[in-house]
Amino acid sequence: MSSDTIVAKRYAKALFEIAQSRSLVSQVEEELKVVVAVIEQNDDFQQFLLHPKYDLNEKINLLSRVFKDNLSDAVFNTLCLLIERGRGMLFHALLDYYVSIANEAMRQADAIVYSPAALSEQESQAIAAQFGKMIGKTIRVDNVVDSSLIGGIQVRIGDRLYDGSLSGKLARMEKTLKQTQAM
Repeated sequence: MSSDTIVAKRYAKALFEIAQSRSLVSQVEEELKVVVAVIEQNDDFQQFLLHPKYDLNEKINLLSRVFKDNLSDAVFNTLCLLIERGRGMLFHALLDYYVSIANEAMRQADAIVYSPAALSEQESQAIAAQFGKMIGKTIRVDNVVDSSLIGGIQVRIGDRLYDGSLSGKLARMEKTLKQTQAM
């Protein structure tokens, strides 16, 4: 595990503890997602924040103008601290670890559901309920349309993939047939 990974986990844990004590866990998560999206979508902004030749006060002033009115003090102060300590490259890792810590503490999990067409709200809720029972957590569903799927769905929760797609079923059937023929 790299030192950056360890540092990002520590910042995420500290930020989570602050957010939890102020009942802002979900709000902080959403704010971090916005910050990461803004920074990653603007190369000039990202380069300015990460480049050592620019003055620290200029960086903090820019962060203040862009984010101060839209972020909780906890998130804003964490961003400033990362920049002050030359750890601006950890923004995305901080978000990832924060979400992981928050999900674990709140007994929830994020599921990416791949389907050949967009799911209705009812279908998303049914999938969340079914997989929630299976793993014992509340599921938050993010639907991704994948036109390469013939039918059915694939559900990724963490590092597990549940493949209920037609192509997945055909692949499993083919594997079973090959194994029986080899005997």
